[in-house]
Amino acid sequence: MFSNDTNKVQSNLPKPPAATGRPGVKATASPRPESSQAGPAASSGFSVIGNDLTILGEKITIISQNKIQVDGHVHGDVHGKQVVISRDGSVTGKVCAEKIDVRGGVTGSIRALTVALHETAKVDGDIVHQTLSISEGAEFDGRVQRTKDKDDLMPVLDAEAVVSQAANGNSEASPFSSYNGDSSLS
Repeated sequence: MFSNDTNKVQSNLPKPPAATGRPGVKATASPRPESSQAGPAASSGFSVIGNDLTILGEKITIISQNKIQVDGHVHGDVHGKQVVISRDGSVTGKVCAEKIDVRGGVTGSIRALTVALHETAKVDGDIVHQTLSISEGAEFDGRVQRTKDKDDLMPVLDAEAVVSQAANGNSEASPFSSYNGDSSLS
């Protein structure tokens, strides 16, 4: 029943389908255990903060190298390549990504190349973007700035760089620093 022969065990693992060249047929790789996902293989990662999870704390930053979906509640900053805040999810803090989809709530600033506020979104904060869409029914209270330099909007996804910026007091400069009105956002 059990064998110590690793060649036998590996030969029984499912093999990925061969590319057929037929339209509509996509070749996929077999899943890898999490411990072996380093480098290029990790580029397809997906993280979820579940709806039963609340993350609280001072100066917390959650960083995902790929896509992160927030179904629960985060009191801190969220950085990722792509961030999705689901209908029941919320973030109180800064959200930074290449692409951000908001269906739930955000109290804080949003910085991304592409921002979409869906009909159930409730955002109280400033948005810096290149492309912004706001669906009918979405609630938004804040200021908006469109920037042409996409490098200004690229999220910092290196934990050491985030720690270094915080230690040097170099958090992202606010594009609204010339604004003289009352703003509780930083």
